[in-house]
Amino acid sequence: MSNKIVKEFASTESNFIEDIIDGMQDWVRVIDRDGNILFVNKPMCEGLGYNAVGRKCYEVLGRSSPCANCISSLKGENIPNCKEETINGRVFSVTSSPLKSFQSNNVEAVIEVLHDITELKMLSQELEKQNEQLREDLSIARKLQCSLLPKQQFIGDKISFSYIYKPCEMIGGDFLDIFEIDEDHIGIYIADVSGHGIAASMLTMFLRAAIDKSSLSPSKVLTQLYHEFNKNGFENELYISVFFGIINTSDYSFAYSNAGLNVSPVLFSGNEFKLLRATGIPISNWVDKPEYTEVTQKLSSKDRLLFLTDGIIEIKNKSSEQFGEDRIIEHLLKNDLKPSSSITKLVDKALAFSGSSIHDIMDDITVALLEMK
Repeated sequence: MSNKIVKEFASTESNFIEDIIDGMQDWVRVIDRDGNILFVNKPMCEGLGYNAVGRKCYEVLGRSSPCANCISSLKGENIPNCKEETINGRVFSVTSSPLKSFQSNNVEAVIEVLHDITELKMLSQELEKQNEQLREDLSIARKLQCSLLPKQQFIGDKISFSYIYKPCEMIGGDFLDIFEIDEDHIGIYIADVSGHGIAASMLTMFLRAAIDKSSLSPSKVLTQLYHEFNKNGFENELYISVFFGIINTSDYSFAYSNAGLNVSPVLFSGNEFKLLRATGIPISNWVDKPEYTEVTQKLSSKDRLLFLTDGIIEIKNKSSEQFGEDRIIEHLLKNDLKPSSSITKLVDKALAFSGSSIHDIMDDITVALLEMK
């Protein structure tokens, strides 16, 4: 050992290690196989208010008998290397190490280092309380968001409608709605807002409150929604992608516009299908004057309209292959089940493809199927 080190940090060479241990903030003690305390460093003595050498290890913990898993009686390889103990109202993280005899190389004692984690435990408990409150708030937000969704079966004289809505988090960024405008017109939209969680759910609530449910022009509805969005001063990274359409039940026509939703709804007519494409920027603050194309599509009895976001399309299997639009279209073409049964089987098929459960999805899944009677 360097004389310079001894001179710098210890009173004598023989006291070098003890002086170092006494200089630690953590408590240190050595316990023999009979539970007797052989050594206690200075910080532990000061913390306890007495020198515990010669006492039983469990007495320091406020116990009258040995602990059920007393480490002093265990073999070295079975000594638990970390645990927690409470001493005089303070919580300590205790790290234990075997101390072997130089002569026999057998474990004859245990060294314990006790690190005070009382404040950390208090912070952890406070954080858990806050997390519990957050979970309760999120649960309320989820119930509120779900209460704003349409009824599972929207049935009129000429329309049957069903949907599945599965957010990947407690509250989601997808949304859809269907509503009567007047006796001859039904409005419907599906949306995917930026992000997930609380911020996304707030945007879905803004969408439902701000969208015009009286206009008969989808492009005007989206233009008005765009300007209403900008009045609220949302951040640049926030936006809403939404497809909006109006069904005229008197002449079986469907007028629609798209504000940046990247998944086009699909019209199924007999054994054929058609993607309902339209161009338009998402509801955002990216441009001053947005332009939305309005398209009108003729419908017939038994025609089906499939609305969905990209969550189900982007579900992947173990080979990182996406479920994709083709499988969705194939599924809808091969069966004429009721809308509720058809989309339920579609989601089940997508989950089976991925080999995961609905609880493991990485994006919101929203699928709706509308059928003309």
